[in-house]
Amino acid sequence: MSHDTIRRLAVTLAALVCAFGTAVGTGLIGTRVEESAGGSLSDEATLIAPAGPAFSIWSVIYLGLAGYVVWQWLPANATDTRARATGWLAAASMVLNAAWLLVTQQGWLWASVAVILVLALVLKVIAEQLSTRAARGWGERVVVDGTFGLYLGWVAVATCANIAATLVASGVADTGTGPEIVTVVILLVVLALGWWYSHRYTNAVRWAVAAAMAWGVAWIAYGRLGDEPASTLVGVSAIAVALGLVVGAVLMTALNRSSSPADTEAYDSGRQPHTRTA
Repeated sequence: MSHDTIRRLAVTLAALVCAFGTAVGTGLIGTRVEESAGGSLSDEATLIAPAGPAFSIWSVIYLGLAGYVVWQWLPANATDTRARATGWLAAASMVLNAAWLLVTQQGWLWASVAVILVLALVLKVIAEQLSTRAARGWGERVVVDGTFGLYLGWVAVATCANIAATLVASGVADTGTGPEIVTVVILLVVLALGWWYSHRYTNAVRWAVAAAMAWGVAWIAYGRLGDEPASTLVGVSAIAVALGLVVGAVLMTALNRSSSPADTEAYDSGRQPHTRTA
């Protein structure tokens, strides 16, 4: 059995593990995430928790991951450099996602923070691997680049919410002027991180990351302005950050096209662009 076949089998097995974790986290065979850990992870638990509808993005991500499993089994991708560069990392991301859902079932919030931080790091490496290897056509950009870009962007926002929920569950105050100011600072960190991602990654990944981050932050705004815990300061700040994330992606795309036209043309045509170093 070749190394490529073993990798593809590992990705498929990881997808099955991820599906099991999802069944547990959605309440099919376990407790829903928002009801686990004493409700610490609900959409009303902290000032930076996205409102409930935000989590529908997981349906898109899971569909994309299923598409990735199929994509890496296509004969043309058996020895593809992108499949080789991302396969084991993609498998790790799916297992980590299941692990997060399982540890939250036990109420182990600090363990969930550790898992989601490792997941965010793995997804960051995947995005870097995709950004230095050209996709072959729009289908691949949507299924591979788009999926892992959304995955990374959402997990970046979810990590902040996870940490905040864990701190609040540990006794840190979650209401008042102080927590509001801290939350605004965290949102500014999210904005800076989004801009950094926009600078570092190529177009398909960049836009997927920005879209997922803006989506999550926009639902934070919705939750603070229309639900509990209410905070006009956090809500308005979140709106500004969501817009800033989109603007950052627009500006970086325009900048890259003007400064590296050869690389942009190569990427868009499916040829290998020059490796980026920043």
